[in-house]
Amino acid sequence: MRQIVLDTETTGLDWRNGDRVIEIGCVELVNRNLTGRHYHVYLNPERGIDAEAIAVHGITEEFLEDKPKFRDIVADFEAFVRDAELVIHNATFDVGFLNHELSLLGRPGLDALCCGVIDTLKMAKEQNPGKKASLDALCSLHQIDNSSRTLHGALLDAEILAEVYLAMTRGQESLIMALDEDLPGVGTEAGGAPIERPPLVVLRASEEELAAHDAVLQDIVKATKGVCLWLPPAPEEAPAP
Repeated sequence: MRQIVLDTETTGLDWRNGDRVIEIGCVELVNRNLTGRHYHVYLNPERGIDAEAIAVHGITEEFLEDKPKFRDIVADFEAFVRDAELVIHNATFDVGFLNHELSLLGRPGLDALCCGVIDTLKMAKEQNPGKKASLDALCSLHQIDNSSRTLHGALLDAEILAEVYLAMTRGQESLIMALDEDLPGVGTEAGGAPIERPPLVVLRASEEELAAHDAVLQDIVKATKGVCLWLPPAPEEAPAP
């Protein structure tokens, strides 16, 4: 199972208003283990950056002047995420921006590239209703060190989110069984032939055991003033003529 934990930084809050992606950070999980492979790039958005966005991520227009355009790196990005399941915090935001960037180049969206998206924001709200579900709040909840996160950064946030996601889903892997694998020694002999099992022996209660059981039930009836779940209800008396 290959998963890509992904985060982006942007020039603003809404791609519909012309905002663009300026940073992409991805880390790879295979069978719930960090592989050490990652993808990270800064991008020249060919437009200005909102002051409010700079206050969040600290990335300036001057810093991005010599960085590649999205069209220059799109093939590498697609190759890294292709056929993986994406893990994103507030997935609607990042998926919307990336699909917009891909559409500007006439390329298929993430739904065609990847095999699904897990939104950890939605997952957190379902697991802990009424509690804060920001990445910082989840780090605190799951005791994950995020002291190096003074500003938002796509690669750092993706690395932290990977730890958060693994903590949020810890234990789920024990529910997965490879049912198509042969389990040696279970139901078969060494040669593969079915094991012949002896017929089940039915042991019925003796008269003494039945009498002892009935005595216990009568004690329950006395203690509960006639209420005993293991006895049928007494028939109702017919009204006097």
